[in-house]
Amino acid sequence: MPSKIGKDLLQSYLADDPPTVVQLAIKPHFEALTDREKHYAHYLSIASWAGTRVCLRQVSPESEHIYDMIVELHRHCKGDWTSLAKDSGVSDEELTEFLNYAAQFLGNTGNFKSFGDSKFIPRISARQLKALASASPKALEAHEKAESSIYESDVGHMHLGYPDAGHVSNYYPDSPTLTKEDITQLSTTFEEEGLLPENTRVRKLPSGDFEILIASSQTHPGEDTRDLPDLKYELEGSLTGKTATLVFGDHKAEMQKIADGIREAHKYTANETQSKMMVQYFKSFETGSLEAFKESQREWVKDKSPNVESDIGFIENYRDPHGIRSEFEGFVAMVNKERTRAFSQLVEEAPKYIPKLPWSADFETDQFLSPDFTSLEVLSYAGSGIPAGINIPNYDDIRQNLGFKNVSLGNVMSAQAPNETIPFLPAADQKLYRKYRDPAFEVQVGLHELLGHGCGKLLQETSPGVFNFNKDSPPISPITNEPITTWYKPGQTWSSVFGALGKSYEECRAECVAMFLCCDFSILKIFGFGDGSPDMENEAGDVMYTAYLSMARAGIAALEFWDPASRKWGQGHMQARYSILRTMLDAGDGFAELVYSKEADETSVKDLEIHIDRSKIISHGRPAMEKYLQRLHIFKATADFAEGKKMYEELTNVDSFWAEEVRPEVLRRKVPRKVYVQANTLVEYGEVVLKEYEPTVEGMIRSYAEREYI
Repeated sequence: MPSKIGKDLLQSYLADDPPTVVQLAIKPHFEALTDREKHYAHYLSIASWAGTRVCLRQVSPESEHIYDMIVELHRHCKGDWTSLAKDSGVSDEELTEFLNYAAQFLGNTGNFKSFGDSKFIPRISARQLKALASASPKALEAHEKAESSIYESDVGHMHLGYPDAGHVSNYYPDSPTLTKEDITQLSTTFEEEGLLPENTRVRKLPSGDFEILIASSQTHPGEDTRDLPDLKYELEGSLTGKTATLVFGDHKAEMQKIADGIREAHKYTANETQSKMMVQYFKSFETGSLEAFKESQREWVKDKSPNVESDIGFIENYRDPHGIRSEFEGFVAMVNKERTRAFSQLVEEAPKYIPKLPWSADFETDQFLSPDFTSLEVLSYAGSGIPAGINIPNYDDIRQNLGFKNVSLGNVMSAQAPNETIPFLPAADQKLYRKYRDPAFEVQVGLHELLGHGCGKLLQETSPGVFNFNKDSPPISPITNEPITTWYKPGQTWSSVFGALGKSYEECRAECVAMFLCCDFSILKIFGFGDGSPDMENEAGDVMYTAYLSMARAGIAALEFWDPASRKWGQGHMQARYSILRTMLDAGDGFAELVYSKEADETSVKDLEIHIDRSKIISHGRPAMEKYLQRLHIFKATADFAEGKKMYEELTNVDSFWAEEVRPEVLRRKVPRKVYVQANTLVEYGEVVLKEYEPTVEGMIRSYAEREYI
């Protein structure tokens, strides 16, 4: 029987009061574009934002209705919230609580945190929220559709996850009897058939049969445009006797709007590669073909250093509990040529740094395919959250044969709220940290994306009897000093073997690459710090020290994203950072230590700080990262899921000390995550103009309300 969260614990699920609202500044970079480039960026932005409802539907059943309520109330009162509150009998404080919730909702594109996958609930009472919604018939109608879910606080329903575990996932809509075993069997069936899952959802029918919902504007694409010829498939294994039918037209209206935006953008492409990319995008969004989308990604990788960079589609699979279905997102950005220079040099010199990683050439790609690596300033980022860096595409065959792209999102990294607090660091480190956190983060993102996600080889039997390594004399594992005994079998991929664990595990591997290589003074020189010679007391040492402080502090803050009720990590990056903190603390000899006070009658610690011994980063910190990184990498390269899972779960386990003594302190001192107010573009008298908004909760709502095509 469902159980409700207790009153004290429920406090941690209330909406941020207030959220940290910052502006994603873009004006000088947009205005530097040519007229043609502005039109290209404008229509790609429309295509990106037009997928907002797709993302909302993927989060929770109620998210789309909450969105409609918020936007309709803004349009009804024309942004005069004070008058609306007065007419509705809502106090100023209650209005503020609603506006804070609305801004956080829009910043996460849903009522679950994009970073953490936990639900957040309005602080305004249900009665007063309804009073506000009652001002408009349309808002009230939307409110009534979502009302029962907005404040619902069943323990399981506070987190995204497998439906049969009591959690929420709208990748599996209207399917209360769907099990994890069902999803696994369906995945096996369609992996063998050759249907990619990223743009699909699954519905289990009362009969026990299944529908595979495919995102497309067409409901009946021709057999010659579909990725599979048949529409109905007999299932085997635990589902013997049941069928799965492909159903096209999921998100039909939105996919058509996206395709229309792509068609307009096609008129303003800069080269033939971009034109080919637009053709394949259009085909994919119309027909649901992910083979067409993969073709768009091949062209995207070839489109080197465009002035306007963009990628749109079902990209990242973090939020699907099974780790294979992807969230819709789209971004449009301008290249910052000055900040790109350091990244370009890092790409050029990457071949000399890869051999320094703690594994032999047997576990590395035969040839490093130099990717495009640019620093971008974001114009539009439609999705549930905005990362600081991106390494895509995620298809291993494209990455290993054609390469990939790395992007660092400069205006995302530099967007800061005034007087932002920085918990868990000693007072003596605060000034240095504030000075070097952005440069240290830029170094970290660069190494994470380029050499973290960009290095390594999957040892595979690529087809029956054909191997990409010497099967008769297998590589020697640096962990066991024995020949490897596991590898990827035909049809297996990294995602299919490591499943839901894979994303967090891979982020951890990339983070460890960054922590290991940021100790290389020649790399820090590339970014303008030091002369390349080892010196922990110069500016390069400052940046390295700040990088270690940042990672350790993030490892503490990560506990916010671990739920004691479900004992589930809600955010893969933070799970990874917690494991890295644990690795630092285990390095010994006082390299990293938690410092805190605790009274005899108190259950949790207070005044918690992380202390890092700067003088021991090279002697203790780096070797600890090296050992952990080596194990992460070898287990991934050899498809050794059993050992990888065992190690990772041990390091990410939250025992009673962390759960009962440290986590309450983390929650007391947590800082709300940023939500970004983004600009809009519109065409006036044939010219594309930019419209920016104030970094306020009202500005956030207005920016969405004026995207009338959503």
